[in-house]
Amino acid sequence: MPRTLGDLRQSPYSEAVLGSRTVKDELRGNLICKIQRGDALFPGILGYEDTVVPQVVNAILSRHNFILLGLRGQAKTRLIRQLTTLLDEFAPYVEGCEIHDNPYRPTCRRCLDLIAERGDQTPIAWLDREQRYVEKLATPDVTIADMIGDIDPIKAARRGQDISNELTVHYGLLPRSNRGIFAINELPDLAGKIQVGLFNIMQEGDVQIKGYPVRLPLDLMLVFTANPEDYTARGKIITPLKDRIGSEIRTHYPSAIEQGIAITEQEAWLERSSPVEVRVPAYMKEVVEQLAFLAREDKRIDKRSGVSQRLPISALENVVSNAERRALRARESVAVPRIVDLYSALPAITGKLELEYEGELKGGDTVAREIIRTAVGRVYDHYFDGANVSQIIQWFDLGGSLKLDENVDSPTMVQQLSGIQGLMEKVKALGLTHNEPDALRASAAEFILEGLHAHRRISRSEEKGFAAEEKRREPREESRPERPNFRRQYN
Repeated sequence: MPRTLGDLRQSPYSEAVLGSRTVKDELRGNLICKIQRGDALFPGILGYEDTVVPQVVNAILSRHNFILLGLRGQAKTRLIRQLTTLLDEFAPYVEGCEIHDNPYRPTCRRCLDLIAERGDQTPIAWLDREQRYVEKLATPDVTIADMIGDIDPIKAARRGQDISNELTVHYGLLPRSNRGIFAINELPDLAGKIQVGLFNIMQEGDVQIKGYPVRLPLDLMLVFTANPEDYTARGKIITPLKDRIGSEIRTHYPSAIEQGIAITEQEAWLERSSPVEVRVPAYMKEVVEQLAFLAREDKRIDKRSGVSQRLPISALENVVSNAERRALRARESVAVPRIVDLYSALPAITGKLELEYEGELKGGDTVAREIIRTAVGRVYDHYFDGANVSQIIQWFDLGGSLKLDENVDSPTMVQQLSGIQGLMEKVKALGLTHNEPDALRASAAEFILEGLHAHRRISRSEEKGFAAEEKRREPREESRPERPNFRRQYN
């Protein structure tokens, strides 16, 4: 890599290439190359291929600053962090410069003086693409000094300079991200006067610090994220700043169960080092994902807050951990999650649900349990819609009952479940055979029983376990109607 300005001029990083090239030009050029090569633009971002990604691509091709607007858990931050893949692998700057000045277009006073003094012998340093990304979580206590900078009286005293001199400025986060990408999460939380400073930088390229005008023609791509709920709950984006943001892009939750399962499998910590082998059946993944979809539709849950994709991720991790704990205690070689493990994962579910008034009256645990039961019913229909389960129901109707303990080992549980007439034959619909481990067969049989309970074909309680559904009492016959024109006497 060239180490002086003279060597840099003779390298592929010549003034003709980098002299007038801005960060937005760089992002646009590299994006065009990726599209032409057919490369994946944002690997790991699932479900946005036909909706959000094309809009982000359009914003970058248009050289826009943009904002991602969406509810929590919609991969907004993950998406903007991947913008670094569109930057050059390395970028030269004037060595020692706090704001990483372009050697061909210096803006700060120190670099201007240094290049005027040393010319082609000016030392050059290099930034990698990760160093060119700066992210800030907006909070109400953020100040202009944090974002833009402040006058440093100590620096002025040491150098013997006037306090209005540009060299006495201590730069904030925004100038230090010069020639890179600056991302602000939760933009509405930023105080109004800080937002004013931002749009002044975006539009005019200058800012006033302690009453002194400081010229900062920064070369930046500005990216923001926001939650629509925050516009009214905690703050808002001021109109002049919103007007200067080129594109407003709406994100969303997965639109299909298959997309949600793929995201959860990608993000959940399932490939873990353990003495037991963990095997998660497909129907368990579907039930966990169905939880999030049902919660987003439930009237008892606040739709403005949303139900984060972190809910199925955390729930699946907890479900697997409970199965792993049971297998370790029973000294089994395979851990397979069961429906009972899903109820044990309630702490990973209730904390992510913002309840409306009706939900608060019932309580988070009750709402979560009802959603679990409905989710099991939906997935049960997927596998057993139209199946004849009369033998199983008849067994319970004749007085049979079964209480399943989550700590019972799999062989014992299979033995108990095999006593229910016609139950173990039905697990074939889930793709299992008699050669499968007991843990898998026990999990499948319990899923069938829970599905019947979800459809109120059998009942389940904490005390009795699974039993016959209680017959509803027939309404008593009403007394014969009174004769017409009959006048009741009150005396």
